[in-house]
Parts: sequence; structure tokens; C-alpha cells
Amino acid sequence: MIPFAIVKAIENTLDGQGQNHDRVEACHAVGGGSINQACRFIYGQQSFFIKWNDAGRFPEMFAREVSGLEMLRTAGGLRIPEVIGHGTAGTYDYLLLEYIRPAAAQQACWRNFGLGLARLHRVNSAHFGFNEPNYIGSLSQQNQAEADWATFFVNQRLEPQLKLARDHGRADASLSRLFATLFSKMDQLFPVGKPSLLHGDLWQGNMICDESQQPVMIDPAVYFGHREMDIAMTKLFGGFSPEWIAAYEESWPLDYGWKDRIDLCNLYPLMVHLNLFGDAYLGQVKRTLSFYAG
Repeated sequence: MIPFAIVKAIENTLDGQGQNHDRVEACHAVGGGSINQACRFIYGQQSFFIKWNDAGRFPEMFAREVSGLEMLRTAGGLRIPEVIGHGTAGTYDYLLLEYIRPAAAQQACWRNFGLGLARLHRVNSAHFGFNEPNYIGSLSQQNQAEADWATFFVNQRLEPQLKLARDHGRADASLSRLFATLFSKMDQLFPVGKPSLLHGDLWQGNMICDESQQPVMIDPAVYFGHREMDIAMTKLFGGFSPEWIAAYEESWPLDYGWKDRIDLCNLYPLMVHLNLFGDAYLGQVKRTLSFYAG
């Protein structure tokens, strides 16, 4: 099921890294989300993970993902899959990673996750943003540097999503007015803090537990932002044991009122979902705006 051009690229890459000139075999489909196709395959009695998509639809997607993965790996604290190779083969872009066999998360994994995420968030930058744009899902994510979080959250996160929603007829004048009101008071809503290195898309599907109960982060949308963005994202769709947040706060307590800002932080991923999947998310966006902008 892997396109032939990618198979040849895989074999050339693995051969060049000292493998035994074997063949790609035993491909098993795994979830690649709504954007990519993905599978686990065997090469030389070892498992690897590959995902691919149309090279013309999402330019530089995997290159940006590699940048994020390497940034997270350098920061330490949490296991990050090893990048083996990426590139273009025929009409496809692909990303080749080590395969990490998932296991059911136990208490030890959740504790390790909380401690590791706190360590990641202690990696700081002089500005909010990142050194290049990347993707959130299949949407472009701009990361131009801003000096404060409120300005970054408005200019680089919410305004681009609002514009996209307006362009596709999903945001009317009343929604735009609510956003304008929210933007006018944004600098009053968040506590001041240093930019933290974030995973950026930390829903349950992007954190797995390995067989040694170490948490593993995948599919990042990395940038330096307010650490409550990652915290809030874990609450949006559920799936995270509450044990992890106790470990996080043991390492680095969150600011007063953080629970009251969860929905505000999640306004960004909700707008992303509105633009990706349609009006099913519009009601939740309106409720959030009404609460914080009212």
C-alpha cells in the first residue's frame, strides 16, 4: 500500500544508514489522521513508521514537522521519535520515523508526562513565536515574533483563523464584533510570563505511552507561547488522566486562575476545527466569545 516511489526512497535511505539491503515488507496501516496516510512496515526484521501525502497540497509540511520534533528532542523531558528521513518521492512527500510500540498508559506514564511537560515549558525564548511558519492540522500556522503574549495570540493565532472563517462564510458580522471586543481586552486576561516552548497541538492522539511507561509526543505544531495553551489543549477532547497535572504542578505550579482561562486558550483550536471541519464547532466558539467578551 506504500507508493512504489516512496518504497524505493525508504530502501535507499535505510541502505545508506548501514542496513542490510533488505526489502520493505509487511506494511500494516495505522491512523495517519485526516491529512496523511501512514503505516508500520518491516525492514530487516525491524519496524519503522512512515507517513506520506500529496507533495503539492501541503508544501514543506514534513520539513516543518521535523524542525519541531528536533526542537522538542533538544529540549528534553519527553521522548520524541527519531527522525530517520524525509523528502519527496514522485508526487509524494514522506516522513520516515522510528516505530514506537504503544502501551496502555499507567500511573507512571502520566506522572512522567506531567514532569516532562513542565521541563519542556521551562525552555524559553526572547519572543513569542518561532523561527519559521508551520502547520496546525492542514492549516498554515504563522509564528512571527511578538514581544507579548496578548499581541501574539491576537495577531498570529486568532485573527488569521477569523479571516479564514470570514473568507469561507463561517463568520458573520456579529461574530467579528465579538472577536473585536475580545481583542480589545486581551492584555487584561492572561498573566505575564516568559514564552515557553510548546508542543502546540497537544490533544490525546498526539501523546502515546511506550512499553517502558515513558510518554512520547508526536505530530507537533511547535512555537514559543503561553504554557497554558498546551495545558488547555489536553482538556479540549479529553483522554488525559488527571494524575499528570498534579505532577506538573509539583514541578512548576500554574498561575492563579488557570482553570478559568482554559476555554479562552482553546478558542484557537476551536477556530482551527471550525475552519477544517465546518459549523459543528460554531456554537462552542460563540459561547466562548460571549463569556470572555461579554
